[in-house]
Amino acid sequence: MNTLLSFLNGQVWLFLAVLVIGVTVLVQLVSSAILKKLIQQASQRKLIYLEAFLLAIKTPIIFVIALVGLSLVIVLCAPQESAWATEYVVHLKRAGFVLLFTWAMVRFIKTTERLTLEKQKKSEKLDETMIHAISLLLTITAVVIGGLALMQLLGLPVSGLLAFGGIGGAAIAFASKDLLANFFGGLVVYLDKPFKVGHMIRSPDKPIEGIVEHIGWRVTRIRTLEKRPLYVPNSLFLTISVENVSRMLNRRIKTIVGVRYCDAGQIDKITKGIEKFLKNHEDIDQKLHIQVCLTEFGASSLDILIDAFTVNKATKLVDYRAVRHEVLMKVLDIITSNGAECAFPTQTVYLEHGTD
Repeated sequence: MNTLLSFLNGQVWLFLAVLVIGVTVLVQLVSSAILKKLIQQASQRKLIYLEAFLLAIKTPIIFVIALVGLSLVIVLCAPQESAWATEYVVHLKRAGFVLLFTWAMVRFIKTTERLTLEKQKKSEKLDETMIHAISLLLTITAVVIGGLALMQLLGLPVSGLLAFGGIGGAAIAFASKDLLANFFGGLVVYLDKPFKVGHMIRSPDKPIEGIVEHIGWRVTRIRTLEKRPLYVPNSLFLTISVENVSRMLNRRIKTIVGVRYCDAGQIDKITKGIEKFLKNHEDIDQKLHIQVCLTEFGASSLDILIDAFTVNKATKLVDYRAVRHEVLMKVLDIITSNGAECAFPTQTVYLEHGTD
């Protein structure tokens, strides 16, 4: 009789366990379908934060349902006289909820960053570098808080760990000084913002020139003019000067043109003609100085200085070179139209005729 009752009880518990598993799977399927529909509506209405929240919890909520179902199965299948099931299930659920909550927070931060960059890419006010920095800081904060909460639930001495961290911090910092230098270098770049993603930079101190593609916490990736990836440790930016070409307001056209000494009578007409041309050119900034003058008596030429600045729209290298080409070609035309020529290196030799 006792054997029969035990068998029947076992069958009941097995039935209940299967029932719980079935209900768990059903709830997972229903919740996935509901979330998918809500995500589509949020995406259509361009509700970035709501869409990011729904996408962030889509996968973790499946694990939450599974965790609840698993805890119920353990409680149902465990012997009634054993208290370990209830105790361990409580710890399991708490630890699982902390991990899943931390995971959902990290997913929400990363998804918000991605959707913001995708759906507001055309906005001029969008600072991609700052968005990356905020996302990374929030992710680190969420992971640290989640880790501390999990340690507290597991009964680990958080205060003792923090005290040990203070003692061992110096040793760790010394061993990873280069890593920390790169971290603080990246932090300085994020805070001071001497450049951001998409800017063209170069350094007079190091062979660094190209377009910034990514700013990480350890290295910054730059695409050089030869289209090669260049990985620069962030600590280097603490010790070198960086020129931000993308933020320049004007580009300077400064050159010296040599005219023959025999064309000295045409110098005044040539300089005035070039100056008039520059002052009427739409791509030359009229607010800045424009100077065309005889600047030097060279060894074989009269040197004319041409000094002007392009407008802001012509600061890109391709546009600047086009404007510079046009200016130099016009300078040659003005010199030729005044009956003069550009000089080239010459020497005059005087021979003294002696008397026999």
